[in-house]
Amino acid sequence: MMKKLRGKAGIVAALLLLAGCGAGADAAGGGTPQTGGTIVYGHVQEPPCIFGGWIQQAYISRQVLDGLVTLAEDGSIQPWLATSWTVSPDGTKYTFTLKENVKFTDGTPVDAAAVAWNFDYWENKGGNSTAKVSIDPYFKAATAVDATHVEISLTRPFPPFLTLITQGYFGIQSPTAFQSRGEKENCEKPIGSGGFVVEEWKHGEEVILAKNPNYTSWPATAKHQGPAIVDKVRWKFIADGVSRYSSLGTGESHVVYEVPTVNWKDAKTRYQTIRYITPGKPVSFYINTKTGPFTDRAVRQAFAYGADRKSAVEAGFHGVIPYEGNPAVSQSTPGYNAEAAKAYAYDPAKAEALLEQAGWAKGGDGIRTKDGKPLTIKLVYGAAFIFTQEGATVLQVMQEQWKKVGFDVKLIPATRAELWGGKYADPSTFDATPSYWTSPSPSILWIVWRPSTVERPNGSNRSFYNNDTLGQTIDRANGEQDAAQANALYGQAQQIIQDDAAGIGLYTQNSTYAVAQNLKDVWLEKSQGEPVFSDAYFTR
Repeated sequence: MMKKLRGKAGIVAALLLLAGCGAGADAAGGGTPQTGGTIVYGHVQEPPCIFGGWIQQAYISRQVLDGLVTLAEDGSIQPWLATSWTVSPDGTKYTFTLKENVKFTDGTPVDAAAVAWNFDYWENKGGNSTAKVSIDPYFKAATAVDATHVEISLTRPFPPFLTLITQGYFGIQSPTAFQSRGEKENCEKPIGSGGFVVEEWKHGEEVILAKNPNYTSWPATAKHQGPAIVDKVRWKFIADGVSRYSSLGTGESHVVYEVPTVNWKDAKTRYQTIRYITPGKPVSFYINTKTGPFTDRAVRQAFAYGADRKSAVEAGFHGVIPYEGNPAVSQSTPGYNAEAAKAYAYDPAKAEALLEQAGWAKGGDGIRTKDGKPLTIKLVYGAAFIFTQEGATVLQVMQEQWKKVGFDVKLIPATRAELWGGKYADPSTFDATPSYWTSPSPSILWIVWRPSTVERPNGSNRSFYNNDTLGQTIDRANGEQDAAQANALYGQAQQIIQDDAAGIGLYTQNSTYAVAQNLKDVWLEKSQGEPVFSDAYFTR
């Protein structure tokens, strides 16, 4: 017999902190609510497309595309386009009942056939790499049973499935519009059923989102029922942190993202502030275990011991961004192993001893050598899109600390195109590279750390760390129905990664927002921290 689930209880997927409101009458909820108006939002990075597999795309596509289900603050799965769902006793079939009479903004129906097409697109047509890898190799097929019922079949039980499809990557698009238009138009103006439509994309400047007056498919987590209260959102791209934060003070923006940490204390006294600690893989170092000096575990461990990462993070981010010692998953991720996070506290003497044992002798300039070769580490990092200037400063502080124990660390800034376009894909091109990957589930371990084989290559495993025991442990966790047992297995997987220093922790990825006092009900979507503007309104 199939068990019916309506808002099935889940595990908490992120830590969302309302960091307090500033002074002023509206901070206490005062002022007269107004309809209409335009929200000007200052974001950081401009994505290559409105939708896709990068978190910056999920931020904006969330305004345009609805999902099947949503993640509530308590971690439970709640209705969105789906009003309810059932799961087969063996855990391999999910049948969703869809809201009736919902239409895409092109007038076509949001029916089971459209939902099934989207799943097929993600899985088989290269439409969204993150959606695909999030449910691989568990996804089997999506089938329209009738107009309002879609069945998702899995190859084997995968309890994280519902949590994963709450992510913005799984926004449902109109198949009719997608198939009848060119790639450029689909990229710039995807057709969904969401609270806003893309009116215009002024490249290099902003995306203008206009209210969908016929919006009927708000999620159960919405703060009001009905179309958006404001008329438009101007989603502006302001890369410079100083300019972005200043735009709030001058009234040029009503909301800004990624508040510079040096301004966070000021923001808390003047504006409404929101801080979200992103679940998934934190900003941590992938360590190249395939070629170069880090093929030796002792050298990897020496690298972990050789820099005061905690102090560097706390100083560089003014105490706003938490240090994260666990390289595998962040502290806001379900199943987080807090004990694993305690490993490799700063100990330069231990770092030097490990390097001595590994045969690396200190030279006259302080840099260690072995067989005539210096201990040079090529550390490639995403400049201005993973690392802000504050983050780059943290790396520079650690670079000096590593030098004292004998590492010659070369900091190599890379653009997004360089880092993700293949320039640094080959293991010979880097020794360490820090990055993050958002996910509301510890099953992110499968994406990032599963072994890569000829039959099933894993390009996301940037440490090139092939540990069969690790892969088997994560796979068992992914299929475990009991949450406590699953989390225990995920914890074991994190310990394996930490013990082998296959990665090295640094800090949690955060989303910080400052909101003008006269703009109310801006909230963050739980699974990834996207701002939601369809409930927001101005007061006077």
